[in-house]
Amino acid sequence: MEKAQTSVWRDSPDRYGRISRWLHWGMALLFAWQFIGMGLRLALGRTPQVAFFVGSHSSVGLLLMVLVLLRGAWGLSNAGRRPPHGAGWLGRAAAAGHGALYLLMVVVPSLALVRAYGSGRAFTWFNTLPLWGAGPKNETLMAPANAAHGLLAWVLLALVAGHVGMVLLHRWWWRDQVAQRMVGRVR
Repeated sequence: MEKAQTSVWRDSPDRYGRISRWLHWGMALLFAWQFIGMGLRLALGRTPQVAFFVGSHSSVGLLLMVLVLLRGAWGLSNAGRRPPHGAGWLGRAAAAGHGALYLLMVVVPSLALVRAYGSGRAFTWFNTLPLWGAGPKNETLMAPANAAHGLLAWVLLALVAGHVGMVLLHRWWWRDQVAQRMVGRVR
C-alpha cells in the first residue's frame, strides 16, 4: 500500500513541516539576538554597541511572545501529526523539556510586559505601533518581573543549551535521525 502524501507545510510523524520550521528557526534567531544583547550588557555595560542590541529588547521580546503563541496554536493544530518524543524515560524527559521551554517562553515575556505596563512609561512596538500610553507607576505590577524576569530568562537559556546539546547527542553519539526532523529536506 502506498504511503499517503502529506503537505510540506504541515507536520507529519516523520518530520516537522515548513511552518513549524520557520517558527522554530525564526524564534531561535530572535532568542539569540536577545541573549547576545543581554550578555553583552552584562560583560560590557551600557555602551553604544550594546545599545544597538538592547534598544530593541522589549520589542523583540513582544514579537517572541506573539510567535510563541502562534507556535503553540500551530503545534496544537498539528498535535496528532507531529513526530513523537519517543518511548521510555528519555521520551518523557524530552516531553518535559519541551514543556518547560514553552512555559518559560510564555512566562518570561509576560512578566516583562506586565513590568513595562506597571512602569508608567508608554510602550511603542518597534517605534511604530503604540500599545499603551504613559500612566501612573505601579510597583506592584513591576515587582514580579523585577524579581524573576532575568533569572527565568537565564534558566530559559540553560534549557535552550540543553535542547541543543540533546540534538547534538542524537546526531553524533546515538547517530539517529531525530535532528533530521527539523533540519532535513521537506518533501
